[in-house]
Amino acid sequence: MSQTLEVRDPADQRSVVGEVPAMDAAGVAAAYQRARDGFGGWRAAGPLDRAAVLARCAGLIRSQAEDGAVTLVRENGKTLAEARVEVTKTADFLDYYASFARQPWGEILADARPGTQTSVRTEPVGVVLAITPWNDPLLTPARKLGPALIAGNSVLLKPSRQTPLIAQWLAGLLAAAGLPAGVLEVVTGREADISAALLGHPGLDALTFTGSTAIGGHLRQALAGRNVRLQTETGGKNASVVLADADLDLAAATVAAAAFGQAGQRCTATSRVIVDATVAPALLDLLRGRAADCVLGPGLDPATTLGPLATPEHRDGVLAHVDRARSEGADVLTGGGRPAATALEHGCYVQPTLVAVKPGQSLWRDEVFGPV
Repeated sequence: MSQTLEVRDPADQRSVVGEVPAMDAAGVAAAYQRARDGFGGWRAAGPLDRAAVLARCAGLIRSQAEDGAVTLVRENGKTLAEARVEVTKTADFLDYYASFARQPWGEILADARPGTQTSVRTEPVGVVLAITPWNDPLLTPARKLGPALIAGNSVLLKPSRQTPLIAQWLAGLLAAAGLPAGVLEVVTGREADISAALLGHPGLDALTFTGSTAIGGHLRQALAGRNVRLQTETGGKNASVVLADADLDLAAATVAAAAFGQAGQRCTATSRVIVDATVAPALLDLLRGRAADCVLGPGLDPATTLGPLATPEHRDGVLAHVDRARSEGADVLTGGGRPAATALEHGCYVQPTLVAVKPGQSLWRDEVFGPV
């Protein structure tokens, strides 16, 4: 079995954009040991010293923002404009969490017992495992690393195997900003080879996860009965409601941006629209126009407004949702397939899609995570 994992361009699966190590259980155990070794010194560092590292990293991200944005596009597929926003917000998040160093780290509580003082003190938990998804592969790690690191924890970062390059980029900038060795370990590999080692290691103190609802449920079961803190951020099926007195042009623009932005690959994406019957035909016409205005293409093309999905498997899964809706009697109003353009045939593209469904149908309930 290969000791490396290829990372392929979602816009053209023939193109390999990078490789990362395919770690095994022994490699995971070694990463846990390095994180444990690094924890003591990082915990002992003052909050202001930890904040200085995060702030310096934020500055490095801003100075190298275009490199980060291009890396994001090449392994994730989002447009360059979307990637630039993600890089900017990542730096902002690190600055925000750096500011926590100047906030209270505890408090004195009133105690009715004479001569007794009661206090609450905030302390790090130890080694945190952060499992992050491919849809926001820089921003989501930053949202997890920022609070974990400013509190004095060390972190094992397990990025998605589809988008590990930007995680390595971020880790490199944190090291350049002065993060001590071992405080952040990036773990890459095939899930079948490393999942048991990641979840079963006795050095795991806390786990933070963003991803599917199914995996979040699996993690709860896997960690049940252990003294491991668990936080999960899982899927959604978000609805917008358009009433009869709405500004329909504004409503259509807002819904389309929320549904088709980032190719719909966001747990916050609008995937259901409930419309007052009196304005439904007019809104539908406007939404058809918005879908028609989407320009599919590689994220590095300035003309592109809708990039590819992250992987061929995910593209096929999104199209399967639409096919299932057809079989249940739903009406696919526009899109619903792969684009016909020959230039896009090797990419993971899905047309922007509008489907008229009834509440009992699966597409109304199930998260699609695509431009549908």
